[in-house]
Amino acid sequence: MENQRNVILAMVLMALMLVGWDMGMRYYYPPVPKPVAGGPAAAGSPSAPGAPAASPTLKPTREGGLQAPAEIAEEKRDLVQVAQALASGNRVAVDAPGLKGSINLTGGLIDDLTLARHREKLDKNSPPVRMFSPAGTPEQHYAQVGWLGQNGVAAPGPDTLWQADGAKLTPAAPVTLRWTNPTGQTFAIRYAIDANYMITATQSVTNAGATPVSVKPFALVNRTSKTASLNTWNIHAGPISANDGTVDFVVSYICDGGVYILSSCTDLSKSKVVTRPGQPNWIGFTDIYWLSALAVESGSKAQSAFRSLGDNVFRAELVWPSVQVMPGQTSGQTVRVFAGAKENSVLEAYEKQGITNLSLSIDWGWFRWFEKPIFWLLDSLFRGVHNFGLAIILLTLIVRGMMFPVAQRQFASMAAMRAIQPKLKVIQERFKDDKAKQQQEIMALYKAEGVNPLAGCLPIFLQIPIFFALYKVLTLTIEMRHQPFYFWIKDLSAPDPLHVLNLFGLLPFTPPAFLAIGVLAILLGITMWAQFKLQPAAMDPAQQQVMALMPWMMMFVMAPFAAGLLIYWITSNLLTIAQQKYLYSKHPQLKAQASKDQLDIDRVAAREQKAQEPKGGPRKPKTR
Repeated sequence: MENQRNVILAMVLMALMLVGWDMGMRYYYPPVPKPVAGGPAAAGSPSAPGAPAASPTLKPTREGGLQAPAEIAEEKRDLVQVAQALASGNRVAVDAPGLKGSINLTGGLIDDLTLARHREKLDKNSPPVRMFSPAGTPEQHYAQVGWLGQNGVAAPGPDTLWQADGAKLTPAAPVTLRWTNPTGQTFAIRYAIDANYMITATQSVTNAGATPVSVKPFALVNRTSKTASLNTWNIHAGPISANDGTVDFVVSYICDGGVYILSSCTDLSKSKVVTRPGQPNWIGFTDIYWLSALAVESGSKAQSAFRSLGDNVFRAELVWPSVQVMPGQTSGQTVRVFAGAKENSVLEAYEKQGITNLSLSIDWGWFRWFEKPIFWLLDSLFRGVHNFGLAIILLTLIVRGMMFPVAQRQFASMAAMRAIQPKLKVIQERFKDDKAKQQQEIMALYKAEGVNPLAGCLPIFLQIPIFFALYKVLTLTIEMRHQPFYFWIKDLSAPDPLHVLNLFGLLPFTPPAFLAIGVLAILLGITMWAQFKLQPAAMDPAQQQVMALMPWMMMFVMAPFAAGLLIYWITSNLLTIAQQKYLYSKHPQLKAQASKDQLDIDRVAAREQKAQEPKGGPRKPKTR
């Protein structure tokens, strides 16, 4: 009866875990609402010039982006106007291998950029990922460099119409914008772009007037948080900066929920203005895959800050000390604007160009020292085999191969422990009333036999950081995004798209997350079940039944995870099964003991079942 209660309790707890897991996944990884054709326009008008239209606040999705159908439709209309302005000559085209878009001559804003190498969806006809959008649009996100005039000096503002010396910005052709105020000061911004995601802005002020003038240079990135990706306890999305070489993940748009139990959080929405200690290296905003940031030159005396402007709009800014420009003199400085994907190799290349720790904008977390070598190996394998799924399988083979000597020691320790079991039972029986003496004799036995009872735990402790590191690498690195495997797996960073309950897409409905069991999840359950069958059985029948249910519970839990992670785990299970069979062949006493233990368990279970039956045997049904 006691065993039955334990089994029932275990099944109830598993059911609660599955339901709670589904609720948690929906909370932290909410599905993107499907656009509704012809959706209603957003009610009302923008609350202030340059601010995006007000709309209901929706929880961010994993990759971010607009969700409200009305805002998506409005953004498309606004981008049509941007294209018209480019055609009419009011914008400078941006055409580089990594970035496409335009610079607005009104205000000199970099407010129209898309990523040429990354698309929003897996579909080859999907539009490229949009990084920057003009002020006032639903996806408002732009960069600006300029000056604040001191002592009455007229400086260019957001409505200033700049003159450009070229029609297109390319890696081979920089473009300079100029504007002259009524008192003879000429302000210039020289934009240069590379083949990836960096725009270098060189600001200069030439004083052709009769008296000295003072100006204060600044640079900023302005964005709405409505397009931000989901901020979780292990992957930061939001304000980010590096000061004195230390990358800071503390500031968030808003601190809510239980995300920050293990870390501190500064709520920018409530604080309004947040400054971080130290000299800034770079400052901006990060999503899981994308980054917009401003990087200063070495030795710069700029001060950095984050600001909340209301209506889900935030700003990262750099402000330099005032400079005095004498008549006939020119003063200038340089700031770099990064707007692109967090590709590790690209970020590390920029570090070599002097931007300190830019690659740490990828939130590697506590195990960075371990995750980056794993990522390097995985990326190297991918470049060799040109298939990310195969690279994951090869990485698993390498990791398991490195762990094999440890596993051998574990099995040797298990064999030694099995060999001394009769002696252990004698000591436990002899000193059952003297626990201190019993423990002393057991330790003496371990020492005499050369057995370490903790040796079997070592592989488990080693595998935990390895699995977590692989999980982080496969979750946050953009290199796996939209990478196909074989057959039906077209995106290894997304869950298995085929679900059993809708007959692999033949039925027109999408199962709830905790029932969305795909082929990979089923393979995971089967391989885990086969792996558990090879392990020594638990002596408690209730524990044995719980362990029998564990693989199928994990099948439900892991189903919503990225297909790449499931491929790793399935491969690891298969290698573990092969490894266990090989090691059992090397230690036959373990296999024999496991069979004997199972027979003992079956006999105990049979005795308990017989003891629970009423005296005289099972009751016979009444007959007339």
